[in-house]
Amino acid sequence: MATLRIFPKAKATTLLKRKQVALDAAISVVGPILEAVQTRGDAALIEYARKFDAFDRKSLRVSSKEAAAVAKSLSPQFIKAVKTAAANIRAFAKVQIPKPTSIEVSPGLKLGTVIRPLDTVAAYIPSGRYPLPSTLLMTTQPAQVAGVPNICVTSPRMVPEIFGTAHLLGVENTFLIGGAQAIAAFAFGTKTVPKADRIVGPGNIFVAAAKKLLAGDVGIDFVAGPTEILILASKGNPRWIAADMLAQAEHDTDAAAILLTTNTKLAEQVATEVDRQLESLPTAAVAREAIRKNSAILIVDTMEEACELSNRFAPEHLSVESDKWLKHLRHAGGIFIGGYSPEAAGDYASGPNHVLPTSGAARLRGGLSAADFVKVITTQHLSPEALQKLAPAVTTLARAEGLEAHARSVEERFR
Repeated sequence: MATLRIFPKAKATTLLKRKQVALDAAISVVGPILEAVQTRGDAALIEYARKFDAFDRKSLRVSSKEAAAVAKSLSPQFIKAVKTAAANIRAFAKVQIPKPTSIEVSPGLKLGTVIRPLDTVAAYIPSGRYPLPSTLLMTTQPAQVAGVPNICVTSPRMVPEIFGTAHLLGVENTFLIGGAQAIAAFAFGTKTVPKADRIVGPGNIFVAAAKKLLAGDVGIDFVAGPTEILILASKGNPRWIAADMLAQAEHDTDAAAILLTTNTKLAEQVATEVDRQLESLPTAAVAREAIRKNSAILIVDTMEEACELSNRFAPEHLSVESDKWLKHLRHAGGIFIGGYSPEAAGDYASGPNHVLPTSGAARLRGGLSAADFVKVITTQHLSPEALQKLAPAVTTLARAEGLEAHARSVEERFR
């Protein structure tokens, strides 16, 4: 029996229903951690670092000298890959920055926007089972393009590929802090850790719980759930499709990889290929569990039906065989078009961000972008004539709301 299950479309509702992320239990665990960091600052951070991350240093900060030293240990091939990815990420980030605007909507009534970067942002970089220097690229490069003057990076372990990459990219505010305590540190600020305006980057369920609890105290990107990919294909190379599903499944046992297809033969070939490729996959223990528990193939009648099911699911990653289906697709974190656009390319080096909304949040927003690191501030400049013309509307509306001082603040200028 194949590891990857094949279902008829009647199972669509069950198949596409996500498991609820058990944040409640995690929230009860992280609550006291957040309070301890808020009240005791660095002392609490060091205690938790020693308890959870085998921290054996005096300082939570990684010095520029340390980062430069580990950068020297990186291979030329790795450094070249970082430079390639950084160039593409920065190029794409530049087009995401909102442009200043100015418009005169009527004589003397000039309206506009100015764009200003956030002062301080913090990027959380996982370094557990899989250290993710790619996430460092995806979080710091858009912030640099946006002009953020103070970019911080934090990760639980001293991984050369993370802290060395930060040094290569010119990010020198780096810290060895992980888990919920790291989110609390940047939300509240401590003697060592600056208070951030926004915290970005994925993490485990305790990081997610901390971000959810502190979203009112600090800006966040989103509360991330398990990673997922939805593939829509009526034809294609079964080896490639199977490889794409396994690439997602190896992240975590809670990851999901789902194929929607009109082609029963393709479905059977993909299921066979998944089993074949699992035999030689070093991460098979994780990937097989994710394929068995959370992944499947769903047979649908038409590709239009597949698109509508995709819209209901609002996947983090969406792979489609052709751009002709784009007009039918409304909700996705990122869309990968055609056989030579694997999601793995987007994870590392093609340019668009890999920090994407999960768990259906793609109905509300897209992925992390350079626009998340700036503020759009409106401006208004009225001439005396423009204000006098607008005065009747302003005073009438103000008095309708019972706000007499508002009305008088306009009228005083013409007494």
